[in-house]
Amino acid sequence: MKLRRVHTGDGAVAEYQNADGSWDTLGDNSALGGSPFDEQWVRSVDRRHRQSSDLTLPFHPVSFRDFLLYEQHNIAASRGLVRRFHPGQFKATAVVEKLTGRPFPKFKPAKLFYEQPIYYMSNHLTFVPSGTPVKMPSYSRALDYELEIGFVLSAPLRNASPAEATAAIGSFVLLNDFSARDVQRREMASGFGPQKSKHFGSSMSATAVTADEVLPRINDLTGTVALNGEVVSRVNSAGMQWSLGEMLAHASRDEQLLPGEFFGTGTLPGGSGMETGNWLSIGDTLTLTLDNIGTVEHKIIG
Repeated sequence: MKLRRVHTGDGAVAEYQNADGSWDTLGDNSALGGSPFDEQWVRSVDRRHRQSSDLTLPFHPVSFRDFLLYEQHNIAASRGLVRRFHPGQFKATAVVEKLTGRPFPKFKPAKLFYEQPIYYMSNHLTFVPSGTPVKMPSYSRALDYELEIGFVLSAPLRNASPAEATAAIGSFVLLNDFSARDVQRREMASGFGPQKSKHFGSSMSATAVTADEVLPRINDLTGTVALNGEVVSRVNSAGMQWSLGEMLAHASRDEQLLPGEFFGTGTLPGGSGMETGNWLSIGDTLTLTLDNIGTVEHKIIG
């Protein structure tokens, strides 16, 4: 079932799509995480978003944990980072890869990636809907995007099994995690993880799709990245190091998770500019799509 929230004179209402394509009011919004926030606060955020976009977020996340589930993305992104910021080292690593036929060892994820699901906590209050113009951060000259699968909890979890965790997923969206890559390099070296490189803004599709429709094909989703109307990359969801149930079970280990908390799979292979060399510039229009789940589009402004 496809879901969305739409602006009304009094705020926004949740709707579901009928088989004929029409939309009706949604009576039970648990698949969107319920109603964890004060209604007055929700209305004020929706009004602010409406100043920049005709669309609205399908839900307001209670929190945001972003995982790294794709080894292939980590390798290609690391290679792209060296290509952009250390061209001399890139030439040397390219020679090593050609001679060995394998990825340069430092391009692979850290050891912990293979031992447990890994993630960082980001800013759940800076999400904007598709259609919002996105300003290049004043402190960055290397703005990037990340096409991810996002999902929200519809039930609480604590010390859950992978099966219990999977059953608690309410709905899925297309998630876009903007990244200031030049700033991220220094922040990662601090040992504290990403900060201003990530927290300034993220976005998600205006539509969500209930878990029962997405989970059966979770390893077979496809999407595209387009810049200024031209498709520059295609992605698919195959190859996760950990299942969604395993990542949620890990997150719930001796930690209470609540409805409305939001999670990302990390970038699908090929879903970032750092991997493909298609960086964002002022004036660009970025369009991300993910099967029938949703679309995100933004104009990059100075």
